[in-house]
Amino acid sequence: MDALRDFTAELDTDIHSDDPGGDRDFPLMPVGQAVDMGQAPDGTPLLDPRVLHSREFFRNPYPYYRIMRDHYPCFHDKLHNTYYVTRYEDVWRCYFDDEGFNTIPKGSSSGVLGNTQLELSGVEHRRRRNLYGQHLVGRSLDLRVPSIQRLARQMIDDWDDMLDSGYVFDDGRKRIVELGMAFANEFPVRVVCEVLGFPNEARKQFFYWYNSMMSGLGGSALQKQGLEARQSLEDYVQEIVEERRRKPSYLKDEDGNVIGKDIITKLCETRVDGDYLSTEEITSNIALVVAAGGETTRGAIVNMWYLLLQHPEQFAAVCADTENWNRAFHETLRNSSPIGGQPRHNSHDLEMHGVHVPAGSLMQMVDFSANHDDRVFKDPEKFDIFRPDLYSGKLLRSGYSKEGRCSHMAFGVGPHLCPGAWISHQEAVEGSRILQQRLKNVRIVEDRMAKDIDGKSLAPIGIVRVPALWLEFDRP
Repeated sequence: MDALRDFTAELDTDIHSDDPGGDRDFPLMPVGQAVDMGQAPDGTPLLDPRVLHSREFFRNPYPYYRIMRDHYPCFHDKLHNTYYVTRYEDVWRCYFDDEGFNTIPKGSSSGVLGNTQLELSGVEHRRRRNLYGQHLVGRSLDLRVPSIQRLARQMIDDWDDMLDSGYVFDDGRKRIVELGMAFANEFPVRVVCEVLGFPNEARKQFFYWYNSMMSGLGGSALQKQGLEARQSLEDYVQEIVEERRRKPSYLKDEDGNVIGKDIITKLCETRVDGDYLSTEEITSNIALVVAAGGETTRGAIVNMWYLLLQHPEQFAAVCADTENWNRAFHETLRNSSPIGGQPRHNSHDLEMHGVHVPAGSLMQMVDFSANHDDRVFKDPEKFDIFRPDLYSGKLLRSGYSKEGRCSHMAFGVGPHLCPGAWISHQEAVEGSRILQQRLKNVRIVEDRMAKDIDGKSLAPIGIVRVPALWLEFDRP
């Protein structure tokens, strides 16, 4: 680590004298290769922290994460005073240590989403999570399947009315769609809107709330709009809550049969210490479910189809046995998750891999890197839905590490496992099954897709998700 400290000291001087903003252009490398940033006297590759915020890193992150895991597993980015934890075992351990690595303070999400469990730890976190967690797992989750399937079919049927939209085209024999705009972006929002219990006439307003709140996270320039949307949501929910306290609302299947109460109704009936939840508590829970269940699903669907269609033998296996969509979902989130990780603050001074981390430091648990740790997953850059070292069963808050198989880290593990993990899994799998039934002889329209630096091959997913996925299929 001495070599890194010396290099960083030189880097600091260079930044302040030549580039006060700390920016630097890095050449775009072939996927899997890192920019040569020099070596220490012992041959250790050096890592310029400015690369972590470069275009090169966002399209080709994994060779840099490998350098971090192998040589700087607790990397101190002095430009942003952040410590990156990149090995699977370390990330796993930190997620389960809720006292040593807490979520307080987390950032601007509390302002936009409200006083949610994201900002809490310990007993209070468990109490808040249990308020709605029971409605997103097990039997309650199974009851949502008919609604999810119906909404997926409705969205595909609506493509006939979207031929002038700019992302649905038809020449009589084949149809071309941009899967994000035509399906994946809106589908999870529709699902969450319905299972929560919002009236159909509120759908357009719901999209405004969702998009504005998501855009306002992270302290961006759009935070004001996010805060305004959050207040608008609370004002609307207050009216619904008052109505549902008097008259419960129910979800129904396609035949009109009641399958259970919607989540808002259930929250209105929930008591804690003898008292009903306040409107603000219900709104915060709704905002968190909206955020957790939407963004991940959007990325998971487009990334999953992008990867499968580039591996036709695996796509054929999924078509032959639709249970394999579960495998495809998990391997997509391991290989190319739209979720990067979770921040923590260490409660006490600590030493990690020879690095001193003062109490209260911002520590990023890098799920992207943990999912590509070759100490756990063989050939981690390879997409393989049948890989023997990945657990592809039921999502578990405790995670899974047994008989050579491990959970991916896309949702985290432990007390703060993403509350929308189960509904995201359900939405992505059920939605993709319906798409598979309706999209005959589907293929990627490569002429419309972004290309890599060679100008020919398809661009890598890199960090987050495919910005646009153009598909072509035979009309029925």
